[in-house]
Amino acid sequence: MAVLAFYDLPAPAKLNAFLHVVGRRPDGYHLLESAMLPIDWCDLLHAERRNDGHLARHDLGAPLPEDDLCLRAARALQAASGSTFGADISIDKRVPWGAGLGGGSSDAATTLIALNRLWALDWPRAKLARIGLSIGADVPFFLGAGPAFAEGVGERLTPIDVEPQWFAVLKPPAGLDTGAIFRSPRLGRSDRPARMESFTGGNGCAPWAFGRNDLQQAAEDACHEVAEARAFLAARYGSARMTGSGSAVFAWAGSGEEPTVAWPGVPREGWQGRMCRSLASHPLADW
Repeated sequence: MAVLAFYDLPAPAKLNAFLHVVGRRPDGYHLLESAMLPIDWCDLLHAERRNDGHLARHDLGAPLPEDDLCLRAARALQAASGSTFGADISIDKRVPWGAGLGGGSSDAATTLIALNRLWALDWPRAKLARIGLSIGADVPFFLGAGPAFAEGVGERLTPIDVEPQWFAVLKPPAGLDTGAIFRSPRLGRSDRPARMESFTGGNGCAPWAFGRNDLQQAAEDACHEVAEARAFLAARYGSARMTGSGSAVFAWAGSGEEPTVAWPGVPREGWQGRMCRSLASHPLADW
């Protein structure tokens, strides 16, 4: 009997352990280098097959934009595959938006993974990733197996072996416009390409201790709360940096069974955060 629905599918957030801007393409997109880690802060998605070809999204929590990345991904897959099926996609949104945690891109990736099975397409991940890249630069990462070194605009991915780690993640109320951050005159740039041996293996430092986030200064100029969040975590964990284009900030909190320093809570009402653990692989890597 054909599968008609999937429930409670995880869409994990990510941390950019470092993020370097190394150039710019003729079309204006910036060339990046980043070590990306999935974490256990997840949205949950439900997908139910429809036979009428209609695609609909239902918000189980805070309302999302009318035309979000999930619907764009579903329409793109439907068009590329020629499937006559549709779907009802319900989202339990838990990962903050405007945080640099990749929540929307992860939702889109989990949508592609779910519909690939729900519509019995059986496409390989590489084929899904080509569709994902047309939706957003981070989507291919969330279609991969786990931690990865990302190059280009984020589409060139090399798996890296990173044991699960603890990270304190804190997001102030404000969100940031990614486009505005990349247009800022305070945008940083890294002159030398990163070498994987510098942040992997026995002779390299940990990815979250390597390099920097070249977008951080521009983000802190645009939103003082980013600097406040970084200072709050740094005072407790020794150092902290922003993930993605912000506004969330993270600090390494250990690699054992428990964090070395407990979650300190949020500075005041309206902030969001939690202790997270990185994932050795994507929860749906075997699908």
